[in-house]
Amino acid sequence: MFFEAFGSAVLGLLLGLAAFRRLSHRLPSRPLVLSTGVAGALFGDFVTHSALGSGAVLPSLLGAAVVSAASLSLLLRPAGRLRRRSAPA
Repeated sequence: MFFEAFGSAVLGLLLGLAAFRRLSHRLPSRPLVLSTGVAGALFGDFVTHSALGSGAVLPSLLGAAVVSAASLSLLLRPAGRLRRRSAPA
């Protein structure tokens, strides 16, 4: 179980690094992105491990990747400036 948690933490760290490298202009600070990736992966691993049991390592890592990517997507800011149209007078 330790290696499963360690693997999911490394997976979350790699996803955080990839997201920050690719979308650094749309994300907040690097430590926040990396910690969110790791925390999301650990939580996803915990949920899938609780649901499926201890024999399913690959699905647990897949669940860790999904929850980590979902939590990282919550940090994204809009790409461009929001244009507000004025109400007609």
